[in-house]
Amino acid sequence: MVYDRERFAREDAVYAEHKKAVAAGEKRVLRKTSTGELHSYPADEIGFTPGSGHAQVSTWWGMGILMVVMVLGLATGVWLFQRPLWDGNPPEWGALWLIGFAGLMTLYTFNLARDEYRATKLRKLRGSPKPSSSGSVDINLLELGQKRPNQPDASSS
Repeated sequence: MVYDRERFAREDAVYAEHKKAVAAGEKRVLRKTSTGELHSYPADEIGFTPGSGHAQVSTWWGMGILMVVMVLGLATGVWLFQRPLWDGNPPEWGALWLIGFAGLMTLYTFNLARDEYRATKLRKLRGSPKPSSSGSVDINLLELGQKRPNQPDASSS
């Protein structure tokens, strides 16, 4: 990483603005953008933050695809539960675990996709940049006036 005086000055300005907005009672989220710049987003412009696992979904339509998979799991569970009834046998009670899991995951993924869709629309409307998929910001490095990594010493210049 190369020390970039202008970029860190912009980040310090964004962080100061963010702290001022939070102190004023605004709900803000400090995130890196997809280009690596720091940005203070209003809370309604952040849908969901992808996890730190290997496979990550970062868009509303990606979460929608996962929701469709969960709906298929739910339909399979319902089919497994009631299939023995067609032959006059008791229902397959073990399928209730699949129905419960797939049903809850369907609701969860639907809510995530809906929130991200709304946040994407708001960001486009307001002209805000797209947040990065990592969602991590090291707040300790943002305290104003702190020495940054690879920052040259002031005494050596």
